[in-house]
Amino acid sequence: MDFSYRCSQCGAEYEITPDRLLCDRCSAEQTDDVPLRGILEVVLSGRPPTDWTVADLLPVEPQWFPPIPVGNTPLWEPERLRRRSGFPRLFLKDDSCNPTGSLKDRASYLVAAFARREGVERIVVSSTGNAGSSMCGIGAAAGIPVRLYLPASAPVAKLVQSQQYGAEVIRVEGTYDEAFAQSMRFIAEHGGLSRNTGHNPLTIEGKKTVSLEIFRQLAYAVPDYVFVSTGDGVIISGVYKGFEDLVSLGIADRMPTIIAVQATGSAAIATALRDGAFASPVPAHTVADSISVEVPSGGYFALGRLQRHHGRAVTVTDEEILAAQRDLAAHTGLFAEPAAAAAWAGFSAIQDELPKDASVVVLITGNGLKDVDAARKGLESV
Repeated sequence: MDFSYRCSQCGAEYEITPDRLLCDRCSAEQTDDVPLRGILEVVLSGRPPTDWTVADLLPVEPQWFPPIPVGNTPLWEPERLRRRSGFPRLFLKDDSCNPTGSLKDRASYLVAAFARREGVERIVVSSTGNAGSSMCGIGAAAGIPVRLYLPASAPVAKLVQSQQYGAEVIRVEGTYDEAFAQSMRFIAEHGGLSRNTGHNPLTIEGKKTVSLEIFRQLAYAVPDYVFVSTGDGVIISGVYKGFEDLVSLGIADRMPTIIAVQATGSAAIATALRDGAFASPVPAHTVADSISVEVPSGGYFALGRLQRHHGRAVTVTDEEILAAQRDLAAHTGLFAEPAAAAAWAGFSAIQDELPKDASVVVLITGNGLKDVDAARKGLESV
């Protein structure tokens, strides 16, 4: 298999190198307060082996991945939820089982492998929590120093987790946007590989592995619906990318209907899907910190995929998110953080619109222990 980068906007192609992050032409048109322009995607050419594995569809060879067990997360068959909802083919893809407790490990894993192959000496990342703690943990396994820019408002558990991994953590007074700006200034002055979500094309490529696993776990079948909690748009972009690769390689014959679930207080992508374009950003306010984004970095990529493949967007309130968190825990034993529980809230909101015989996968992106204070709020409201 051969791999290269292609601009998701203009189609320009580039070699995969450590200094290549965005399309030169499209990123030159970047303005403030809009999603990233010129996001690159990995293009595959050639034929995978008949007995292909997930590793065969990634642009870094297996020997470069650090010794930490990322991926291969369970696909739950929640008996009690199936009976109550009337969906006998309902599944929960539990990515809270990744080593640092979130799906973000998939992106960090590929970035770390690439860094090892290319001899990169430092990885720099900005994050509201999960991406940062993920990169810090995977970096520890890979033996690569990580410098994390973390907003002061991030949950304490995610701060402590990052510090435990031995990373250099810089607390930022301000939003994620300020943390991102500081991280990029550091890279410009001192060097390092950006792991910033969307900004590094491998973050989307790494997250696509969740779709490849779902396909294999469903006995090489595409589900009818996939519910994805959505903030900056990069996870849902990765989910789309995985299924697109399977179709383009002739392994799968169709795309699933993918539903982006956003908090009502952070719904830039849902609003853009409804209106056809991104509007001026509004302050984000939601209990689900991991999907609280004013300007979604992967917004253009995600919106383009939702439009191309006739996806949907659903918004849910904080009250619905916290209720979904309790519901999942009480009926399955799966304790999801609010951002992850949002996907279940989205399914609960529109399940009456779906055929009961449909195969439905709800993607659980993070562990509830990452934000116990939010869970406590949900219990106090009962």
